[in-house]
Order: sequence, then C-alpha cells, then structure tokens
Amino acid sequence: MNSRDVSTRPEPFDALTTLREAGHPIDLLSERQRQVFAELSRPEVDLLNSIKTRLDAAAGEVEGHELKLV
Repeated sequence: MNSRDVSTRPEPFDALTTLREAGHPIDLLSERQRQVFAELSRPEVDLLNSIKTRLDAAAGEVEGHELKLV
C-alpha cells in the first residue's frame, strides 16, 4: 500500500458528530434514539441539516417563549 491508496479512501462518516456540530440536541435523546441517528447516511444527515437551517431562518433572530401567568 502506498500513500496514494491512503489518501483516496473516504473518511469515515460520524452522523452524531455532524448533527451535534449543526446544533441538533442529540444528547437529549435516549440511547435507542441516538442509535437510530447514528445509523443515518450522509445524505440523510445533510437533509436534516438543510431542514434545520431553513427552520432556524424562518424563526427569525429572536424567538419568543410562551409565557403563562397563573
């Protein structure tokens, strides 16, 4: 094996890290739910990140919180 063989191998894909870096609250999920997300392909993660970006943009700069007075 030469250095060219090593450089042409694709990098392993870590779906959870990619989702965390995009701001998804992965660590709030149960272990079983995290496992489902860990098995997502790169295109699936890209789609989720795209949707999150669009939702974040639609929310505006400041998103209000519901306030209930008792």
